[in-house]
Amino acid sequence: QVQLVESGGGLVQAGGSLRLSCVASGRTFSTYAMGWFRQAPGKEREFVATISGNGKITYYADSVKRRFTISRDNAKNTVYLQMNSLKPEDTALYYCVARELYTSQLSSYYPYWGQGTQVTVSS
Repeated sequence: QVQLVESGGGLVQAGGSLRLSCVASGRTFSTYAMGWFRQAPGKEREFVATISGNGKITYYADSVKRRFTISRDNAKNTVYLQMNSLKPEDTALYYCVARELYTSQLSSYYPYWGQGTQVTVSS
C-alpha cells in the first residue's frame, strides 16, 4: 500500500509559479511511476504529467508542455510538479498518483491517489 500526501497548492496570479510536492510512504518508491492529474469544477479529471521510477522518462499533456516540469527525488520519496507561466485555466484540484513500474496517461491505471491540493490562478 502506498500513501500519497500533496502540498504546495495555493492562490497565484496569472503568469506566476507554484511548486507542488507529493511525499509517498513505503521503501520501494523508485519502483513506482508517479504522476499528476487535475480536475477543475464541472470538468473531467485530466492527465497532467508522469515520470518513470528512475526519472529518465517523462510525459506531459500538451496543455502544460514547456510550462510544467515533473521531477522526483527518490532519496526523499518525493515527486514534484514545477508550474510556471500559470494560466487561469490551470485552476484545479491537483492529484498525485502512483503505480508500479510503468508510466501511463490513463487515470484508471493508477491505483494510488492522494487527497489533492488546490491550485487557483487569478486573472
